[in-house]
Amino acid sequence: MACWRDAVERRVVGWHVSESLHTDLMLTAFSRAVAVCQPPPGLLVHADRGSQYTSDAFTTLLDRTQAIASRSRPGNPYDNALAESGWSTLKTELLPRGACFADLEEARLELAEYLDHYYNTQRLHSALGYCAPLEIELHYLLNLP
Repeated sequence: MACWRDAVERRVVGWHVSESLHTDLMLTAFSRAVAVCQPPPGLLVHADRGSQYTSDAFTTLLDRTQAIASRSRPGNPYDNALAESGWSTLKTELLPRGACFADLEEARLELAEYLDHYYNTQRLHSALGYCAPLEIELHYLLNLP
């Protein structure tokens, strides 16, 4: 699974599930995030130093979307704390006690329900003043000058 979150709203803006962690997985998830957010040039995209994120294909996609790559320092997961925290939350809430999905289709369905219909719209975040990501986004949109 690859997942992209907005660092301000904590909203999951793009995700994709595959049987492997190949670069195509990351490209699809990131392309979905770009389609949803339509970011202006200069978007800061933070990821670890995995080969999927340092690949020519991913770098080309970042260039094409005029995004700026930010990478964790080698061996320092604290540089990627937002992502690490998100994975921990997902595993704890969706797969308690080490459970796993029966197959890829079940994973897709369960993740869609969790991410799109719970996490983004209902799950309260202490970092957001105990609001859901969608509430933060709506507040922002309603208060644009």
